Amino acid sequence: MPTHYHEGGFPPEKRLDWPALVPLIGPAVAAVVRYDETLSIIPNPRVLLSPLTTHEAVLSSRIEGIEATIGAVLAFEAGREVESPERRANIHEVINYRAAMWRAEQMLEELPLCQRVVRDAHRVLLSGVRGEGKSPGEYRRIPNWIGSPGCTIAEATFVPVGADRLPDAMAAWERYIHHEAPDRLVQLAVLHAEFEALHPFLDGNGRLGRMLVPLFLWQRGLISQPLFYISAYFEARRDAYYEGLLAVSRDDDWTGWCRFFLKAVQAQAEENLAKARGILDLYDTMKRRVVDVTRSRYAIRTLDWIFERPIFNSSVFAAEAGIPASTARRLLSMLCNDGILRIGRPGSGRRGTIFLFPNLLNVTEGNDTF
Repeated sequence: MPTHYHEGGFPPEKRLDWPALVPLIGPAVAAVVRYDETLSIIPNPRVLLSPLTTHEAVLSSRIEGIEATIGAVLAFEAGREVESPERRANIHEVINYRAAMWRAEQMLEELPLCQRVVRDAHRVLLSGVRGEGKSPGEYRRIPNWIGSPGCTIAEATFVPVGADRLPDAMAAWERYIHHEAPDRLVQLAVLHAEFEALHPFLDGNGRLGRMLVPLFLWQRGLISQPLFYISAYFEARRDAYYEGLLAVSRDDDWTGWCRFFLKAVQAQAEENLAKARGILDLYDTMKRRVVDVTRSRYAIRTLDWIFERPIFNSSVFAAEAGIPASTARRLLSMLCNDGILRIGRPGSGRRGTIFLFPNLLNVTEGNDTF
């Protein structure tokens, strides 16, 4: 028998076991604060942490079975051909994730976090990819359910709220965003679980629900920029993640879910902090090294470019970096000879060389992948 949506069970604050949650709230909040302190001292964090943003898009998509790697995504954007239609489709899904996140950020400069923002981000997420026929930006008007591929509703694992009750349920969800809750992180845990339980769209609900984590943290002032990466914890514990969400409706176990979520926030804040510091340290090291190697007034401009695009095309660099073409080619050759850059694909004819910045990619991945 499938588990059905918890009618009347939201919001659950009066039923939460707060004594069980309080010991987890303090460490999670402290970890977020430490991460944000580092975020605040990073010059141009959107540039320096750009690879982490792509990594988050990759991992959040992977939870939904969309297989891609950060290397494949960045190389594709740099011009590397992808022959497999399936791989190419997966890469486009990841690229759309980043675009949807950026669209939501733009809207939140003028609007509060609300259904309008969610619907517009969803429209971008599904634009031009496999879900584009599933009403991008529109709530579903038919039943849907979660289970093994091809299963009937009777065989499903979970059945979300009925489409006829979805507008009212989403309105209640939106009101809760602006509710003065006892704790913001617990409130976010509840919001994420409720969004996934409502499953308001025909596709893309999981990815959109995870996007809401940094957006909420940012809008509520817990972080100074919407740069928080939660999906690694969920992806590494995918079964526990899904079980925690399911137990909310099946067992009314909101407390268990909130415990899992608070642990995820703490762990990811600590991991995000380590990676942000690693990137900042690498930048400081490379600033000195690139200046010494190139002796060029364009050294820092070049450095910023390769931090924002750790896999890039030499032709694009020459055209867009604001550096004279002959100087651009010379700089790339010097950085490659010094081992800072590596050739991923040699150029030929009008096709530019694809360069990799392995040190930054390895910090992003958390291992020596490149």
